[in-house]
Amino acid sequence: MDAESLLLSLELASGSGQGLSPDRRASLLTSLMLVKRDYRFDRVLFWGRILGLVGDYYIAQGLSEDQLAPRKTLYSLNCMEWSLLPPATEEMVAQTSVVKGRFMGDPSHEYEHTEVQKTNEGEKVFEEDVVVQIKEETRLVSVIDQIDKAVAVIPRGALFKTPFGPVHVNRTFEGLSLSEAKKLSSYFHFREPVQLKNKTLLEKADLDPSLDFLDSLEHDIPKGSWSMQMERGNALVVLRSLLWPGLTFFHAPRTKNCGYIYVGTGEKNIDLPFML
Repeated sequence: MDAESLLLSLELASGSGQGLSPDRRASLLTSLMLVKRDYRFDRVLFWGRILGLVGDYYIAQGLSEDQLAPRKTLYSLNCMEWSLLPPATEEMVAQTSVVKGRFMGDPSHEYEHTEVQKTNEGEKVFEEDVVVQIKEETRLVSVIDQIDKAVAVIPRGALFKTPFGPVHVNRTFEGLSLSEAKKLSSYFHFREPVQLKNKTLLEKADLDPSLDFLDSLEHDIPKGSWSMQMERGNALVVLRSLLWPGLTFFHAPRTKNCGYIYVGTGEKNIDLPFML
């Protein structure tokens, strides 16, 4: 959710219980504007909160003028002091995939994981147990990246792609109509497209290249991983992810008000295919 309309966005997302105390809201309003100024971001998004056993991580993301350019991710433990996280790598994701359970809420906390490594000495092969230390900050980077790629959402038309390639905020976007807002196909993944590249020319014939340049949610696997509800007398559409419980997207039809927030433990629901 955009930091400039934070209070309204939190109000619209409050139906899922994703609220913040008045002092946290006040701290965020001030500190995120300072983050935008100091890092010279085009936009700052309040991404959400990952709940830990000792403390919570408050997450914000900075976007450049090209909305699909790699985002800068920052975290805070008190909503006032922000620390920049390193970009996620495939090695980080692979390394932290073995860590299970809740976050502690301490960036310096280290998880211990025992791996079996094989060593060759001549013709003999020996196996030895090696203890690997994994920092919680590395796990935080990995989880945020996975959630972004899987369930970050924008409505169709909120962004447009220029003929030269960069993607910008569509200043003329006035929201989806009520009938369009009820369709899952009207919502896109807020990341570089993956499935679009595999579509045939015939499938792409009806697409508008300036608007339909992202992957639609309707083709997500497993099918049924999104829950859609109309709230406040059809004045608000809410999408909730069942794959990453805690992710809520909201949009008020016929208005520019839209955004998403994640408030959860940072754990993926790997049992979802068996629950549907």
